[in-house]
Amino acid sequence: MDWDIIIEYAPRLLDGAWLTFKLILLSGTIGALLAVPLAFGRISESYWVRSIPYAYIFFFRGTPLLVQIFLVYYGLAQFEFVRDSALWPWLRQPWWCAIITFSLHTAAYIAEILRGALQNIPKGEVEACLTLGMSRLTMYRKVLLPRAFGMMIPAYGNEVILMLKGSALASTITLLDLTGMARTIIARTYTPVEIFFAAGVFYLAISMLIMLLFSWFERRYNAHQRPVM
Repeated sequence: MDWDIIIEYAPRLLDGAWLTFKLILLSGTIGALLAVPLAFGRISESYWVRSIPYAYIFFFRGTPLLVQIFLVYYGLAQFEFVRDSALWPWLRQPWWCAIITFSLHTAAYIAEILRGALQNIPKGEVEACLTLGMSRLTMYRKVLLPRAFGMMIPAYGNEVILMLKGSALASTITLLDLTGMARTIIARTYTPVEIFFAAGVFYLAISMLIMLLFSWFERRYNAHQRPVM
């Protein structure tokens, strides 16, 4: 193991890790926002309302993330109306293509997690809100959504970590994320063991940061479930 190589290229790997972290943070935030209406659509009593988010979730959960990345990065450029649109300056950049793909992909998984949490809330809590005269908007905003968020935190944290590992595919569209930077360095130094080992350590560090963050969220939102000493 050549530690000098690791030390020399650690700053460049850190740059790649920072880009990976920004990619996960931004796409995870957008995906969570998109997941809320999708989850509400999934629990709608109307078949036609349910069918639209169901088809969306079925597609993004049933196809490989790599295929989705290629569809956005290479596929959109084939349509002339896309190239002529005002969005083209962004859609031709690999960074925004990765953000769009990861956001749409993770939204499908988070929507299913949120749907399960909403449907597992005891009916008695819903009846209590209605008895107090709350509107449905107030009930969801102040009671059911916070309650569902507390229930879904562990599964949500697992999804973010899975998204972190899936983010390595961003390197296939020329992004110098952590994996992309590692492959670039290896092409110059021919030291795959050392560089991939260092990249793995950075991935573990980001994963640990995510686990600590969601552990704090779980303690914060599920304080009522702590055992009384």
